[in-house]
Amino acid sequence: MEKLGLKEKLKQTYNGKKVFVTGHTGFKGTWLLLILKELGATVKGYSLEPEDSKDFFEGVNGQSQCQHVIGDIRDRERLKKEVLDFQPDFIFHMAAQALVLESYQNPAETYDTNLMGTVNLLDALRFMEKPCKAIMITTDKVYENLERPEPYDETERLGGYDPYSNSKACCELAISSYRNSFFNISDYPKHYKSIAAVRSGNVIGGGDFSENRIIPDLVKSMRKGEPLIVRNPSAVRPWQHVLDPLSGYLQLGMKMNEDPVEFADAFNFGPETNDVLTVEELVKTALDSWGEGSYEVAKNIDQPHEANLLKLDIAKAKAKLGWKPFFSAENAIQTTIEWYRKSENTDMTDLTIAQINLFFDAQ
Repeated sequence: MEKLGLKEKLKQTYNGKKVFVTGHTGFKGTWLLLILKELGATVKGYSLEPEDSKDFFEGVNGQSQCQHVIGDIRDRERLKKEVLDFQPDFIFHMAAQALVLESYQNPAETYDTNLMGTVNLLDALRFMEKPCKAIMITTDKVYENLERPEPYDETERLGGYDPYSNSKACCELAISSYRNSFFNISDYPKHYKSIAAVRSGNVIGGGDFSENRIIPDLVKSMRKGEPLIVRNPSAVRPWQHVLDPLSGYLQLGMKMNEDPVEFADAFNFGPETNDVLTVEELVKTALDSWGEGSYEVAKNIDQPHEANLLKLDIAKAKAKLGWKPFFSAENAIQTTIEWYRKSENTDMTDLTIAQINLFFDAQ
């Protein structure tokens, strides 16, 4: 009997199923929409309007990829109604204020969006009577970062220095509380809800046009013929291509579908421990892939605190899910730059689906 590839396994789980995605107009959300369509899922997206009419979601005609709902996750009653009307089999919660620097400028809004938006979604699940698997996406920055060389595993103390990181740590506490209080695994036959939290590293990939992110900033600089200004050249981050964590989330959902009690847990998704780069190393690799360009290290700028060192321990996801990163950090950068270069004269949808299929066909 022929062994099924990863894509075929995922199709067996998601084909014909209803999937509710918050934050579907964002960078990661748009990639997930296209993957889920390839897997045959029926998707309902709930999100704010895209920030720019020229962004990724509009570039792939995202409205045609799903049931497209514009809404704010801070609107508890509206969110509840959309969830209950749809009756999803799976939920992927991605909606968030996801930028560290923005969180310093608007801390209260960051907490309101990230923490209370998560609480609102969890609360809506209390009123749904059918089985549902919910994958709640937080961040690698939920851990109390001691700037140590050893990676953090899922049992480490939560914390977060800046408002963004801390708001996401608060999300983890809310997820744990709702799981214990309303969706306890010992009572699964009564509520039929399986809740998991996923923490991934610094995600890169084509289609990210956000402000104050290194790859989008680099692309803008290259297209303008200007040097990139680098703020923290020595900072170490767990860089990974967007397809790696997304495939991990989908594989987790597949496992939750098979055993909703065993996999209602927290999981890290990141690169291999020894495959990490500094910001400066990432920039040099990206410029080599672009074939031209330059950068300058920012001098004498007053900027808020950002962590300089962070690594994730992914042993649990590898052992329990059978997941592992497909891209090396270098390959992730090269694939990302290839997307931006080709997007100048290639349809974004065709380009993105081609990278998705290459990724899954290789596994």
